[in-house]
Amino acid sequence: MTIRSEVVFFSALAMLLPLSAPSAAQMAGPDNAQNFLNQQATGLVQAVRLATAKYQNVSQAIKDGYQADANGCVSSPDEGAMGVHYINGSLIGGGPLDAAHPQGLVYEPLGNGRLGLVAVEYITIAQLWDGSHTDGSPAKLIGQEFDYMEAPNRFRLPAVYNLHVWAWKYNPMGVFSMWNPNVSCDSYTE
Repeated sequence: MTIRSEVVFFSALAMLLPLSAPSAAQMAGPDNAQNFLNQQATGLVQAVRLATAKYQNVSQAIKDGYQADANGCVSSPDEGAMGVHYINGSLIGGGPLDAAHPQGLVYEPLGNGRLGLVAVEYITIAQLWDGSHTDGSPAKLIGQEFDYMEAPNRFRLPAVYNLHVWAWKYNPMGVFSMWNPNVSCDSYTE
């Protein structure tokens, strides 16, 4: 092979390698998923982890005013699951959003009655938010825009803006996705 041929060959190879290489998220299979999530823990995810580490034990959440949502373990046959929501109703309103005080904590049933903290959910009443933000600015927390959920909804509230943050369990659909295919309600018991 001539030098020119080698240059052309290796240049073409260098251009193709990134296309065939798996992304960090793809490489984050069962063994690497938590390490990948830990590396992504910046901004809002890091703030959530700092604020909610104490809620790894659900009894602390209950002491701090969170109550199990009547819907039990929320799952979807097509999307995966969210898990069991513990909601602090006194934090739901239309006021300022605070990463240190999520309105909901989301737990995955682990079997034998144990629950593992996997995510948090921020919830604000849409009408109250919109009324205090007449400039039309969307509900947003540390740069992340909320989803809109109309009424009726699983919270039995008027329309809300909400945001899931999967700070404690890797979600291949994204840190801010509503559903997580890696979460299961199979071990849920009432």
